[in-house]
Amino acid sequence: MTLDELTTEFQLLKSKGFVKSLRKGPTGVGYTFEMLIGLRENNLALPDIKGIEIKAHRDHSNSMITLFTFNKKCWKINPLTAIKKYGSFDQNGRLGMYYTMSLSPNSAGLFLTVSQHEIAVQHISGEIIATWQIATIAERFAKKIPALIFVSAHVEERAGVEYFQFYRAQIMRETSSDLLSDLFKTGNLLVDLRLHDKGTRARNHGTGFRIFEDKLHLLFKKIEDL
Repeated sequence: MTLDELTTEFQLLKSKGFVKSLRKGPTGVGYTFEMLIGLRENNLALPDIKGIEIKAHRDHSNSMITLFTFNKKCWKINPLTAIKKYGSFDQNGRLGMYYTMSLSPNSAGLFLTVSQHEIAVQHISGEIIATWQIATIAERFAKKIPALIFVSAHVEERAGVEYFQFYRAQIMRETSSDLLSDLFKTGNLLVDLRLHDKGTRARNHGTGFRIFEDKLHLLFKKIEDL
């Protein structure tokens, strides 16, 4: 399916008004959109854009999505040491650092600091736990999501079943370090630490960079309606 074909299919779907969800749960909106326009995995052919992703979302959703994970060379202290100093126990008694980092200190005293060129996880004592160059994050993001087709839907619930009205689709392209820096500074782009104590080492599931669905458009410089 080409971008022109997708645009045509979207306009047809838009003209139908509300359509019944084809799947229950959070993934229902994306699954319903892709099924109804006849899109299957990996059959969107855009010669100038590789790795394009489609994200459909419900209006007024405050859900967060993970853009990518990135750990390389970021830790300033040993991760296992960090867990033992700043970790907390989960319901199974496992010591770990499963924290969504923001600009305000959490219960462990950890918070996110942001400059124009760098972000860091820091403790209120002043100890730096991990740092990332924003330019490196921007490069990683551009490789992961060079472009995004973002589809918005109004939602109605009828007898416990969701119905979607897909009313807008936009193609979004190009990010920058400045955009990411601004999003970190405003608290719209957050960092998820995901690691726990495995006894002799830390088990790290990858630091996640997350954003609220309704803020996704702020990641891109170029946005066009389909």
